[in-house]
Amino acid sequence: MPGSRFCVVIPAKPGIQGEKRSGGLPDPRPREGDEVGRANLIGSSRDFDLSSELVGEDLACRRGERLVFRGLSLRLAAGAALVVTGANGSGKSSLLRLLATLLRPETGRLLWGGSAIAADPAPYRAVIHYLGHLDAIKPALTPRETLEFWAGQRVGRAAVGDALTALGLDRVADWPCRWLSAGQRRRLALARLVASPAPVWLLDEPAAALDSDGEGRLVTLISAHRAAGGRVVAATHQPLAIEAAGTLAIGDYTPAGVG
Repeated sequence: MPGSRFCVVIPAKPGIQGEKRSGGLPDPRPREGDEVGRANLIGSSRDFDLSSELVGEDLACRRGERLVFRGLSLRLAAGAALVVTGANGSGKSSLLRLLATLLRPETGRLLWGGSAIAADPAPYRAVIHYLGHLDAIKPALTPRETLEFWAGQRVGRAAVGDALTALGLDRVADWPCRWLSAGQRRRLALARLVASPAPVWLLDEPAAALDSDGEGRLVTLISAHRAAGGRVVAATHQPLAIEAAGTLAIGDYTPAGVG
């Protein structure tokens, strides 16, 4: 049941089962006049696997001597979004790193498409984007060169222009990244999601350093990704206007006597 102590079932976004395009996928086309949405959806409307679910069963996480959380279960289907909330140091980032296979669970297991991820992590790692606190940007490269690198990992360079437009980076596309502000660097990190599409987004404080325009573009990006069947887990300490998202308060899974 949604909100259960033992199983958080994440609802799919309304409409994901609605109008279909060829191949059985939801129609990801933006509304007329939605230029930002159009650019976002070019990067998001890949043929994502709509049948596979990301499942966590009775997860526990230990960092050093500290048991950060335990008894946490979740299920993320196509089109679903989960917002993870909690105080600083409560375990939000640890959960994201665990879902990205950068940490091993103390107990429990992760599954993708019904198969245990630990048995063969490579297929799952190929379908995720993990965006951590660091922006992973080389100061000497330009935003365009940065995105060309990331796009080349999956789809080639065709989506780079769309990614720059989606995050409002056209004007600075050929500047050295060392000239960028903190907000522009975060936009560039988010632009990787468009330039190199993947079905599962794991976003740690994605709105950090963004202004109101940047936050709006982020929300549009997430909406477009979900409309195409993508899944999103976002850890945040600030409100994000993500429609019909499930919520998980990580503090609910802190063991007694730990805080």
